[in-house]
Amino acid sequence: MEFSRPLSHLVGIGPTIAKRLELLGLFTVEDLVHHYPFRYDDFSKSTQLNEVKVGEVVTLTGEIWSIKNVYTRSRKTLTQAIFNDGTSSLELVWFNQSWLAKNLPAGSRVQISGKVSRKGSKLSILQPTWEKLAGVLLHTGRLVPIYPETFGINSKWLRQKINYLFPLIESEIIDPLSSHLSADFLDLTSALQQIHFPDNFATLNKAKKRLSFDELFDIQLATQYQRLTWQKKTVVNPWKIFGKKLTEFIHNLPFQLTNAQQRVIKEIVEDLQKSTPMNRLVQGEVGSGKTVVAAVIIYLAHLNGFKTLLMTPTEILAFQHYATLSKLLKPLGINVTIYTGSKKEREGDIVVGTHALLSDKLQADNIGLVIVDEQQRFGVEQRTKLRNRSSSPHFLTMTATPIPRTVALTLYGDLDLSIIDELPKGRKIVQTHFVPSKKRLDAYKFIADHLKVGEQVYVVTPLIEASETNQSAKAVKVEFEKLKKILPQFNLGLLHGKLKSADKQQALDNFKSKKTHLLVSTSVVEVGVDVPNATIMVIEGSERFGLAQLHQLRGRVGRAGIQSFCLLFTESEEPQLVSRIKNLETIHDGLKLAEIDLQIRGSGEIYGIRQSGRWNLKIADLSDKELAEQSKILAVKILAESPNLDKYPQLKAKLSSGLLIIAPD
Repeated sequence: MEFSRPLSHLVGIGPTIAKRLELLGLFTVEDLVHHYPFRYDDFSKSTQLNEVKVGEVVTLTGEIWSIKNVYTRSRKTLTQAIFNDGTSSLELVWFNQSWLAKNLPAGSRVQISGKVSRKGSKLSILQPTWEKLAGVLLHTGRLVPIYPETFGINSKWLRQKINYLFPLIESEIIDPLSSHLSADFLDLTSALQQIHFPDNFATLNKAKKRLSFDELFDIQLATQYQRLTWQKKTVVNPWKIFGKKLTEFIHNLPFQLTNAQQRVIKEIVEDLQKSTPMNRLVQGEVGSGKTVVAAVIIYLAHLNGFKTLLMTPTEILAFQHYATLSKLLKPLGINVTIYTGSKKEREGDIVVGTHALLSDKLQADNIGLVIVDEQQRFGVEQRTKLRNRSSSPHFLTMTATPIPRTVALTLYGDLDLSIIDELPKGRKIVQTHFVPSKKRLDAYKFIADHLKVGEQVYVVTPLIEASETNQSAKAVKVEFEKLKKILPQFNLGLLHGKLKSADKQQALDNFKSKKTHLLVSTSVVEVGVDVPNATIMVIEGSERFGLAQLHQLRGRVGRAGIQSFCLLFTESEEPQLVSRIKNLETIHDGLKLAEIDLQIRGSGEIYGIRQSGRWNLKIADLSDKELAEQSKILAVKILAESPNLDKYPQLKAKLSSGLLIIAPD
């Protein structure tokens, strides 16, 4: 049976079931085979009734002696059965499954699994898993897989269907990596069998290791292939460095560059002197000076006769970059323009904009440098289209998101990485405090005291989903109205993604000019808002943010040398959540916080990988440094052996179909 066969073509799957499977992202046989369990019930302990203990999870083999339905006053159905294994008897109870009385008539030989409890003087099992003693046992007496489910599709149905399919598709399973892997790895067929129906925990762990490796390898192959493709491109002429003018520009900046900024500029300049286009990612914390580094390189592009495009994910960030770059570059005669959904200045030596830069209406030629800020917020197609505005532009991406080494190794393997790991002198550590609900009133008094002396405050509410929604806008308005009552003597501003562009800018301008003292906002302030007089960052629902994101938000205060504070509000008393958030009280290194979050929440949760559709990470975790490095070594080896993957048609087919294309090209 072909892997590509639609599930709707299988016996027993009609239109209704097919629609339900689609809700789980299951369309083909291959999708179903790669629908992995998220946990396993351990029903492997088989015992006899005369040996069981209350509270144990056991598997028993025996006979149904009697079974009946009992109807309660609330019209619910209890199905009660007496089970005997030859050593003793106990009661089985199911809720609202009256059909069992027909399916398990007295005399049925069954195996049951469940947790033993005591009802008076009798032993019983509530809601036991069961199956008749015929054929392969899938639901009892073993490690039983539990899958992501949806209405009408439960784990029992999925186990039966996957077990039915496996013998039919074994011949379709091709393992192009088998000859390259050591004996520590299962072959692909065994790994798929063991992930669904493991013999024991040892083979289950081996299956997870092999399938995790394959997922990481797919990403490594794509990124390394993109790197090779990019290295084949050529620029017309390596850039001249204009050392004297560049040194003069840096010397005339209104501040001194940090050693880290100087190091990163040197790395970029070395790229620009090569005959292949630059493809570099600059990571630096909020306030580390990434924009100034970009300004130096934009100036160098201008000296070489090239224009620059700089794309940002939000209008707020676009206007922020426009203001900063105008201040630094316009005195040198460089024309800085802005091109967004609300404002379109078409001609300029550098055009700063949002996704509006992708519009065909923008006529931009002689582009030598493309800069993307917060690149993870753009789709692959958007970055590709921007890059393709010129034949071989140098490509620089910037992010304030702390990227752990294992993540960078895997997701950004096609990029050279530079890290600005130093903040400008004079920046004080932002004092961070966890604020439980019982200390809110004290926190509001603390905020009022700082507002009275002319300082300003951000209050950030969490997004309901990954993007701005009406519900998020409503939540921030509720917070705004609440704070107006708590702090009536101060002027409050409101900012969220549903506002019109002009209203957003007005809210920011009012805050910057101190017309408003406190700005209530969604996490849109995470990027692009720079108000030096803001000294307190209040984050509502802090448990709903990742540690790295909380760290980025608090980086929005403390920018003027004044002692600043971050107050982490939460209504949650969940010990694990509280412990996670409290890391920010003592740790001020974004990379360390990102590493902690990676361990606690997993890469899929943090980087949106499992939901993004860009990476097929169902089981692998980017924190697995050893597997990440092994997969990279193999990807590099295979591409060295066969740069076009002609020797590996299955891998080439994946790349050609776009399944593995994750880099900007």
